[in-house]
Amino acid sequence: MTRVDFRPGGIWLKFGLADFLCCYVISVSVMKKNRVKILLVDDEVAFCELCALWLLQAGFEVVTCGDAQQGQSLFIEEQKKNGFQLVIHDLALPPTFKPEDGLLHVDKYGEVPVIVLTGHDDRSLALRAMELGAWDFIAKPVDPELLKVIVQRAIEKTWLLNQVKTLESELLATQGTADSLGLIGSSPSILAMRELIARIAPTQVAVFIQGPSGTGKEIIANGLHRLSDRVHKPFISVHCGAIPAELLESELFGYKKGAFTGADSDRKGLLAMADSGTLFLDEIGEMPLAMQVKLLRVLQEGSYYPVGSRTLENINIRLISATNRDLPVAVQQGEFRDDLYYRIKGLTLSTIALKSRVEDIPLLLSFFLKNYNDQHQVSLTMERSVLNWFSQTSWPGNVRELKNTLESAAAICLSDKITMQEIKLIRNELELAGEMQSIDFTDDDLLDKNLEQQVTELEKKLIVAAMKVNGNNKTRSAQKLGITRQGLINKINRYDLGF
Repeated sequence: MTRVDFRPGGIWLKFGLADFLCCYVISVSVMKKNRVKILLVDDEVAFCELCALWLLQAGFEVVTCGDAQQGQSLFIEEQKKNGFQLVIHDLALPPTFKPEDGLLHVDKYGEVPVIVLTGHDDRSLALRAMELGAWDFIAKPVDPELLKVIVQRAIEKTWLLNQVKTLESELLATQGTADSLGLIGSSPSILAMRELIARIAPTQVAVFIQGPSGTGKEIIANGLHRLSDRVHKPFISVHCGAIPAELLESELFGYKKGAFTGADSDRKGLLAMADSGTLFLDEIGEMPLAMQVKLLRVLQEGSYYPVGSRTLENINIRLISATNRDLPVAVQQGEFRDDLYYRIKGLTLSTIALKSRVEDIPLLLSFFLKNYNDQHQVSLTMERSVLNWFSQTSWPGNVRELKNTLESAAAICLSDKITMQEIKLIRNELELAGEMQSIDFTDDDLLDKNLEQQVTELEKKLIVAAMKVNGNNKTRSAQKLGITRQGLINKINRYDLGF
């Protein structure tokens, strides 16, 4: 068993509160008495001594042992004191030396992150270990610089997760409805998200944002960038689903003159534009598989080749990705690479649908209406009945749909107050539904006619109802009926309805 000394270091943590930013220096080890201690489990004595030396130079204390059983004993004993902050664990250990047996020990270290050591041909086992909860894997022979980077990131994650556990009590005392990040609301989920952004932003950990469309994933990504040490560097947002698959590579990597037909000059790619800053990959779940392979290399090596170039370009980016898909399911279905998923997920933030935080709707409406008034130099307010309608309405498009509906109502408002009349005009499908309910589908006159005649009569009544609700506007009526405008005109003429 080998022990080496520790030299404490520190990281910057920034808290975003209301209209100001306070900076605190927080030691990763918290106090000298809580030193960062690493447990290294490997049966190769020479490797253990060399690895311990590398980690000593990086400022950590290391305890080594040669088999899993001894490692468990040391871990349990140390937990009675200050505990280990990280475990580095080989998979092929005595007495069986079977990597499959080594997998059984990955989940025995609780919430302490585990980095597994593998041979060149153990990639599938390493991925399985990560599925079981391992933080990362390193292939032997181990690169000392890569080891130091992975260890530091794992320790940062541990510290962050420990801080998250204390959020609940702190959030109950948090006040305010909005902050400079643009996250509006006072619900527990919004308060928690603000604090998480403030704590995560100063680190370099990759962030994965998952949640329904329209719930503010790009706002969160922007917030992470603005509270990071890259705030004065570029923030580049890429919508992976909006760029055609055949153009995505050249958009991301850029290209050289003559790389393909139409490449008349060199063009800088989005990756190069994001250098030293933040790259936000929105809807990464829509990225083609072929492009996923190339992105994985960039994330692993920090370098890439522009299209048509043989010169390697190096970049330094902070990656934030987002999707509304369930990526673990996509991985199982073969629609998303498992190795890329494990690289991007780093620390996951989840957004929730608006229906799960309806208490925020009045605050959102107030914020959006104020912005509208400022932009258009008006002073609109809204009736209480309008506020009630917004609060009671289902919003499948979440905050984005709520905002668009309010702005549409404000745009057609003729007075200084938004009323239910404006709401009815922009949501006339409600009126149309009422008109359709007034149609008597059991009318005796209809039942006395054959099927074709009944269909004709019902069609006429539906056209009349749609035209009434839409103020005789043929275009809107046709849209509500699901037919073309010319088709509606033909039916009006055929039935001689007089519109």
